[in-house]
Amino acid sequence: MDRTDQARTVFRSDDPEVNVYRLMTALVVPRPIAWVSSLSAAGVGNLAPHSFFTVSCARPPIVQFTSVGDKDTLANVLATGEFVVNVASRPLMDLVNDSSASFDPGVDEAEALGIETEPSELVRPRRVVASPASIECTLHSTVELGDSTIVLGDVVATTVRREVLVGGHPAMEHLQPVSRLGRDEWGLPPEVVSVRRPS
Repeated sequence: MDRTDQARTVFRSDDPEVNVYRLMTALVVPRPIAWVSSLSAAGVGNLAPHSFFTVSCARPPIVQFTSVGDKDTLANVLATGEFVVNVASRPLMDLVNDSSASFDPGVDEAEALGIETEPSELVRPRRVVASPASIECTLHSTVELGDSTIVLGDVVATTVRREVLVGGHPAMEHLQPVSRLGRDEWGLPPEVVSVRRPS
């Protein structure tokens, strides 16, 4: 912490007493959760949440998540070139949180936690049955940045449960997405308003 004045406290990123990660995750909010299922080279399933997640490109469709550190998900995606992003919904929040625990690489989190999965359409990692939607990806590329790796995936298929669709489009009231905030805080499904973009 560098200095305090009447209006703002200044936190310098080069100050060893400042936890910049905690600051960023408290301020860059809400963050959608990529609940990523993957397979190891040996065929062991993995299911883990990643809260640095977004769309990277519209055409072609590419999504990205960031692995902070060398996690099992990253090793699996690099080994097999495939992954699935399962939407983390309100009814699944506790299971999403439970799957963030440190499991041995030889343990399938979905099996250990009793999370039902089913075959995906075009990739080998299985999707979560109860998730309202899944995004199937093949590895596009990775970018290494310090202690983290950005994983970019080409979207090859998207599946949405029929009860989530209204007029053929995913409806927020049925998706019920949760998000990550700072510390141990989670964001519940948001209040939705419609605002027309200027012409």
